[in-house]
Amino acid sequence: MATRSLGEVTDLGNAHDAAAKAGASRLVHGVRSVGRAALDVLLPPLCLGCHTRITSHDALCPACWRRIDFVRPPLCDRLGLPMPYDTGGVMVSAAAVADPPDFARARAVASFDGVMRELIHAFKFHDTHNARRLFGRWLAEAGRDLLSEADMLVPVPLARWRLLARRFNQAEILAAEAARAAKKPVKPFALVRTRSTAHQIGLTRAQRQRNVAGVFRVPPGEIATVSGKAIVLIDDVITTGSTASAAALALKRAGARRVDVLALAIVTAVHS
Repeated sequence: MATRSLGEVTDLGNAHDAAAKAGASRLVHGVRSVGRAALDVLLPPLCLGCHTRITSHDALCPACWRRIDFVRPPLCDRLGLPMPYDTGGVMVSAAAVADPPDFARARAVASFDGVMRELIHAFKFHDTHNARRLFGRWLAEAGRDLLSEADMLVPVPLARWRLLARRFNQAEILAAEAARAAKKPVKPFALVRTRSTAHQIGLTRAQRQRNVAGVFRVPPGEIATVSGKAIVLIDDVITTGSTASAAALALKRAGARRVDVLALAIVTAVHS
């Protein structure tokens, strides 16, 4: 009877282990598939917008999808606003030239109207977080260029009393989902809000700037975290850009090398 060398025995053992692991993996996958199928029977996937039956979870039906005005190029490179036509190369809108923001670039998934407005309001004001995974995928896609160059994501913070009332910071949830999709770290304590502010809509440029002046700061213990880093600020909606600009200024004063802004939605009418 032929005897096997130590190397052959080791190879056989490794092959056996690999086969066992592959079998275990197939078994786990099969159990999960059965579990998902059973769960779909009990809790069928519904459209996140209108709640009609669809084929997969964390998605929208075609009708709701068509009601979202996704922001697509051509864009103003600074404010992320849709431009009427493509002139080639990097484009900057008249609004960005007249009132340059303190952040480098802004990007948003869609205009703040229609189904997107409904989804964000449900998320913020009705504690409905079913769309968070979809939001994360959208943010990762809309901000792909920004996120690829980023060292970290920082959510725009809420005032303390508003955080206590709402019990969560929607920007922090969005940052966590976008970071998971983009494989980037989140630093939720790198920026704090020192006071609450009035809503920006309806205010003049000077009023908006006064409203958010000095409202953000980087805590002393976080200065080393942001110093020299490329940061993407995450928020739910860019309304006038003043809040994002004030937050970016605080990060830059603490030594951030670059600050971009990424949001679910942008209000285009305010900038027109």
